[in-house]
Parts: sequence; C-alpha cells; structure tokens
Amino acid sequence: MSNLKRSERTRLEFLDAAWDLIAERGAAVSMAEIAAAVGMTRQSVYVHFSSRGGLLMALVRRADERFFIWEGFETAMEEEDPAARLDAVLRVWLDFVPKIHPVATDLIRMRATDEDAARAWDDRMSELLTFYRGLVSGLKKEGALAPGWNVPRAADYLWASSSVQAWDLLVRERGWSEAAASKCIRGTICATLLK
Repeated sequence: MSNLKRSERTRLEFLDAAWDLIAERGAAVSMAEIAAAVGMTRQSVYVHFSSRGGLLMALVRRADERFFIWEGFETAMEEEDPAARLDAVLRVWLDFVPKIHPVATDLIRMRATDEDAARAWDDRMSELLTFYRGLVSGLKKEGALAPGWNVPRAADYLWASSSVQAWDLLVRERGWSEAAASKCIRGTICATLLK
C-alpha cells in the first residue's frame, strides 16, 4: 500500500476495518465504530463514502480485490477443456465463498429490510451472474452444454447451485467440510450442465 496516495490508503483502511468488524459483529456496525477502528472520526468516513450505502458497495467490491476473485476466474478461463474450465471456475468461486461468508450471509439476511445491503449484494451477484452467462455461452458454442439447456437457464442454475446459500447449508447447517462441499457442488454442476 506504500505506493498509494494517502487518501486511497485511508479509504482502504476504512474498507478493511469495516470488513473485519462486519465479519465479527454483523452489517449493523455503525460508521462511528468503523471510524474508531482506524483512529478517525465518523465524518472522515463520510468524506470517503458519501453514505452507508456507498460504504457497503465499496466494501463488497473491495472483497473482490482483496481476495483476487477476478484474477482467479481469468486463470480458470484459460483451461481449454470445457469440463476443466467449468470445474476450475467453480473451484475459484468455492474457495472464495468461505472468505466472504461472514459478511455475505449478513448482507443476505439484511437485504429484505435494508436497501443498502440489498443494493450491495445485488451488485456483486449481478456481476457474478453476468460472468456465468459468458462462461455458459462459451460452453454452448463449443458444443459442451448438455441438451435441454439454454444459456440463461444454465447460468441461473450454475449461479444458484454454487451460491453462498447452498454452500452455507452444506457446511454450516449440515456440517460438511469445505472440501467435501466444494467437491460435491462442482461435481453435481458439471454432471448436470455438461454433455
């Protein structure tokens, strides 16, 4: 972070502190608590993020950077074999889910009653679904998509079957290991969507 401007360093400090606090205590953490975590005033948070909604949006986008999800997807997409490509993408995503799980589940829980949480979660899931549509479109063009699937429905299935919620049910609710859940989700999706 030493090459970043002071204001950008401060912004990232706020985001990382917010992530840690929300992961520990939930998304109802106040702007004042986030500011205190980095030794600043509540007003200074508003200088960098015009609202709580702006902070949450920046926070979920920062997670993508912090945990290198898009770089992982880019590498996975280099797989020439369609089955290996789909499995690699799912492996990247399912390795990412435990890292975002504490914050993601709180945003999911709050989105019915909190517009800021809903907007932040929907922003990330919309981008993921768009990426999945591109992935599935490629599978279809290569003739690898199983009969009976079109691109929108296959992308929806992929998105839902690999969701944080699906992972949470297996790992947190049913006590599966993360490795077992990942293997099962990947295997089921690949067996369902590929010829």
